[in-house]
Amino acid sequence: MTARRSAQLAAGAVVAYVALDVALVFLRPHFSVLHNAESDYGSAGAWGWLMNVNFVLRGVLSLLVVYALAATAPRRRLLPNALVLLSVWAVASALLAFFPDDPVGTKTHGLARVHLVLAAVAFIAVVLGTRLATRALRGESSWRPVAPLLTALSWGALVPVLLLGRAHLRPHSLGGLWEKIFLGIELAWLLTVALWIGRPRSEPAGAPESAAVSA
Repeated sequence: MTARRSAQLAAGAVVAYVALDVALVFLRPHFSVLHNAESDYGSAGAWGWLMNVNFVLRGVLSLLVVYALAATAPRRRLLPNALVLLSVWAVASALLAFFPDDPVGTKTHGLARVHLVLAAVAFIAVVLGTRLATRALRGESSWRPVAPLLTALSWGALVPVLLLGRAHLRPHSLGGLWEKIFLGIELAWLLTVALWIGRPRSEPAGAPESAAVSA
Protein backbone atom coordinates (compact mmCIF):
# COMPACT_ATOMS: atom_id res chain seq x y z
CA MET A 1 0.00 0.00 0.00
CA THR A 2 1.34 3.44 -0.89
CA ALA A 3 1.57 6.19 1.70
CA ARG A 4 -0.93 8.29 -0.24
CA ARG A 5 -3.46 5.46 -0.34
CA SER A 6 -2.97 4.83 3.37
CA ALA A 7 -3.62 8.50 4.10
CA GLN A 8 -6.74 8.54 1.94
CA LEU A 9 -8.11 5.47 3.74
CA ALA A 10 -7.36 7.13 7.08
CA ALA A 11 -9.26 10.28 6.06
CA GLY A 12 -12.28 8.21 5.06
CA ALA A 13 -12.08 6.27 8.33
CA VAL A 14 -12.11 9.50 10.36
CA VAL A 15 -15.35 10.50 8.64
CA ALA A 16 -16.82 7.04 9.33
CA TYR A 17 -15.72 7.23 12.98
CA VAL A 18 -17.45 10.57 13.52
CA ALA A 19 -20.59 9.32 11.75
CA LEU A 20 -20.79 6.29 14.05
CA ASP A 21 -20.27 8.46 17.13
CA VAL A 22 -23.11 10.74 16.06
CA ALA A 23 -25.33 7.73 15.32
CA LEU A 24 -24.73 6.36 18.82
CA VAL A 25 -26.01 9.59 20.35
CA PHE A 26 -29.39 8.78 18.83
CA LEU A 27 -29.21 4.99 19.21
CA ARG A 28 -28.44 5.22 22.95
CA PRO A 29 -30.25 8.45 23.93
CA HIS A 30 -30.24 7.66 27.67
CA PHE A 31 -26.56 8.67 27.71
CA SER A 32 -25.85 12.38 27.93
CA VAL A 33 -23.54 14.09 25.46
CA LEU A 34 -22.54 16.49 28.23
CA HIS A 35 -22.08 14.12 31.15
CA ASN A 36 -21.25 10.66 29.80
CA ALA A 37 -17.90 9.58 28.42
CA GLU A 38 -17.71 8.37 24.85
CA SER A 39 -16.78 4.96 26.25
CA ASP A 40 -20.15 4.71 27.99
CA TYR A 41 -21.73 4.12 24.58
CA GLY A 42 -19.78 0.86 24.45
CA SER A 43 -21.05 -0.41 27.81
CA ALA A 44 -23.41 -3.35 28.12
CA GLY A 45 -26.72 -2.92 26.33
CA ALA A 46 -28.18 -2.45 22.89
CA TRP A 47 -25.75 -1.03 20.30
CA GLY A 48 -22.79 -1.22 22.65
CA TRP A 49 -20.97 -3.33 20.05
CA LEU A 50 -21.08 -0.40 17.63
CA MET A 51 -18.90 1.73 19.91
CA ASN A 52 -16.49 -1.19 20.20
CA VAL A 53 -16.27 -1.31 16.40
CA ASN A 54 -15.49 2.41 16.53
CA PHE A 55 -12.66 1.88 19.03
CA VAL A 56 -11.04 -0.59 16.65
CA LEU A 57 -11.65 1.80 13.75
CA ARG A 58 -9.90 4.58 15.69
CA GLY A 59 -6.91 2.35 16.20
CA VAL A 60 -6.77 1.35 12.54
CA LEU A 61 -7.10 4.89 11.18
CA SER A 62 -4.39 6.09 13.55
CA LEU A 63 -2.02 3.35 12.40
CA LEU A 64 -2.74 4.28 8.78
CA VAL A 65 -1.68 7.86 9.55
CA VAL A 66 1.45 6.60 11.32
CA TYR A 67 2.33 4.48 8.28
CA ALA A 68 1.77 7.38 5.90
CA LEU A 69 3.89 9.72 8.02
CA ALA A 70 6.68 7.19 8.40
CA ALA A 71 6.78 6.67 4.63
CA THR A 72 6.78 10.32 3.59
CA ALA A 73 8.08 12.63 6.33
CA PRO A 74 11.84 13.17 6.71
CA ARG A 75 13.23 11.49 9.82
CA ARG A 76 13.81 14.54 11.94
CA ARG A 77 14.95 14.07 15.52
CA LEU A 78 11.51 14.14 17.15
CA LEU A 79 9.52 12.23 14.55
CA PRO A 80 10.46 8.62 15.51
CA ASN A 81 9.38 9.26 19.10
CA ALA A 82 6.17 10.87 17.86
CA LEU A 83 5.37 7.86 15.71
CA VAL A 84 5.90 5.52 18.66
CA LEU A 85 3.54 7.60 20.81
CA LEU A 86 0.91 7.74 18.08
CA SER A 87 1.21 3.96 17.70
CA VAL A 88 0.64 3.56 21.46
CA TRP A 89 -2.48 5.74 21.12
CA ALA A 90 -3.67 3.59 18.22
CA VAL A 91 -3.15 0.24 19.96
CA ALA A 92 -4.61 1.42 23.28
CA SER A 93 -7.63 2.84 21.44
CA ALA A 94 -8.31 -0.48 19.72
CA LEU A 95 -7.88 -2.44 22.97
CA LEU A 96 -10.63 -0.37 24.60
CA ALA A 97 -13.12 -2.47 22.62
CA PHE A 98 -12.17 -5.59 24.61
CA PHE A 99 -12.53 -4.05 28.08
CA PRO A 100 -16.09 -2.70 28.44
CA ASP A 101 -16.59 0.54 30.33
CA ASP A 102 -18.94 1.02 33.27
CA PRO A 103 -21.01 4.18 32.71
CA VAL A 104 -20.48 7.32 34.76
CA GLY A 105 -22.25 7.07 38.10
CA THR A 106 -22.04 3.27 38.36
CA LYS A 107 -19.55 1.05 40.20
CA THR A 108 -16.31 0.42 38.30
CA HIS A 109 -15.48 -3.28 37.97
CA GLY A 110 -12.31 -5.12 36.92
CA LEU A 111 -12.54 -4.83 33.12
CA ALA A 112 -13.70 -1.22 33.39
CA ARG A 113 -10.60 -0.41 35.47
CA VAL A 114 -8.43 -1.74 32.64
CA HIS A 115 -10.48 0.39 30.26
CA LEU A 116 -9.73 3.51 32.30
CA VAL A 117 -5.99 2.76 32.35
CA LEU A 118 -5.94 2.17 28.59
CA ALA A 119 -7.86 5.40 27.98
CA ALA A 120 -5.43 7.37 30.16
CA VAL A 121 -2.44 5.87 28.32
CA ALA A 122 -4.05 6.61 24.95
CA PHE A 123 -4.85 10.23 25.84
CA ILE A 124 -1.37 10.98 27.19
CA ALA A 125 0.25 9.31 24.18
CA VAL A 126 -1.77 11.23 21.59
CA VAL A 127 -1.22 14.58 23.32
CA LEU A 128 2.55 14.06 23.37
CA GLY A 129 2.62 12.37 19.96
CA THR A 130 0.80 15.13 18.11
CA ARG A 131 2.93 17.80 19.78
CA LEU A 132 6.22 16.10 18.90
CA ALA A 133 5.08 15.31 15.36
CA THR A 134 4.00 18.91 14.84
CA ARG A 135 7.38 20.22 16.01
CA ALA A 136 9.12 17.83 13.62
CA LEU A 137 6.92 18.64 10.63
CA ARG A 138 6.79 22.40 10.93
CA GLY A 139 10.49 22.58 10.04
CA GLU A 140 9.83 21.01 6.63
CA SER A 141 9.02 23.32 3.74
CA SER A 142 6.58 20.79 2.28
CA TRP A 143 4.49 20.94 5.48
CA ARG A 144 4.62 24.71 5.90
CA PRO A 145 1.08 25.37 4.52
CA VAL A 146 -0.57 23.20 7.20
CA ALA A 147 1.95 23.70 10.03
CA PRO A 148 -0.03 26.55 11.67
CA LEU A 149 -3.19 24.43 11.75
CA LEU A 150 -1.35 21.42 13.16
CA THR A 151 0.24 23.64 15.80
CA ALA A 152 -3.11 25.15 16.79
CA LEU A 153 -4.76 21.73 17.03
CA SER A 154 -1.94 20.09 18.98
CA TRP A 155 -1.86 22.94 21.52
CA GLY A 156 -5.63 23.38 21.49
CA ALA A 157 -6.21 19.78 22.59
CA LEU A 158 -4.60 20.62 25.93
CA VAL A 159 -7.50 22.87 26.95
CA PRO A 160 -10.31 20.28 26.94
CA VAL A 161 -8.10 17.50 28.30
CA LEU A 162 -7.13 19.69 31.28
CA LEU A 163 -10.79 20.57 31.81
CA LEU A 164 -11.59 16.86 31.60
CA GLY A 165 -8.98 16.17 34.27
CA ARG A 166 -10.65 18.73 36.50
CA ALA A 167 -14.15 17.35 35.88
CA HIS A 168 -13.07 13.71 36.47
CA LEU A 169 -16.16 12.49 34.55
CA ARG A 170 -18.24 12.88 37.68
CA PRO A 171 -22.04 12.59 37.36
CA HIS A 172 -23.56 15.86 36.16
CA SER A 173 -20.15 17.33 35.36
CA LEU A 174 -19.20 18.46 31.85
CA GLY A 175 -16.53 15.78 31.63
CA GLY A 176 -18.31 14.04 28.77
CA LEU A 177 -18.34 17.25 26.74
CA TRP A 178 -14.66 18.02 27.36
CA GLU A 179 -13.67 14.48 26.41
CA LYS A 180 -15.58 14.65 23.12
CA ILE A 181 -14.06 18.04 22.26
CA PHE A 182 -10.59 16.67 23.04
CA LEU A 183 -11.12 13.61 20.85
CA GLY A 184 -12.56 15.81 18.11
CA ILE A 185 -9.47 18.02 18.09
CA GLU A 186 -7.08 15.06 18.00
CA LEU A 187 -9.08 13.46 15.19
CA ALA A 188 -8.95 16.79 13.34
CA TRP A 189 -5.15 16.68 13.67
CA LEU A 190 -5.02 13.15 12.25
CA LEU A 191 -7.44 14.13 9.47
CA THR A 192 -5.34 17.17 8.53
CA VAL A 193 -2.20 15.03 8.26
CA ALA A 194 -4.05 12.38 6.25
CA LEU A 195 -5.55 14.91 3.83
CA TRP A 196 -2.19 16.61 3.33
CA ILE A 197 -0.37 13.38 2.53
CA GLY A 198 -3.23 12.02 0.46
CA ARG A 199 -3.94 15.19 -1.52
CA PRO A 200 -3.80 15.05 -5.36
CA ARG A 201 -0.46 16.25 -6.69
CA SER A 202 0.68 17.28 -10.11
CA GLU A 203 3.40 15.02 -11.45
CA PRO A 204 5.15 14.60 -14.77
CA ALA A 205 3.48 12.31 -17.28
CA GLY A 206 4.65 8.76 -16.81
CA ALA A 207 6.20 9.42 -13.39
CA PRO A 208 5.79 6.47 -11.03
CA GLU A 209 3.53 6.96 -8.03
CA SER A 210 6.31 6.07 -5.63
CA ALA A 211 8.27 9.08 -6.82
CA ALA A 212 5.26 11.33 -6.29
CA VAL A 213 4.74 10.02 -2.77
CA SER A 214 8.34 10.62 -1.76
CA ALA A 215 8.38 14.12 -3.24
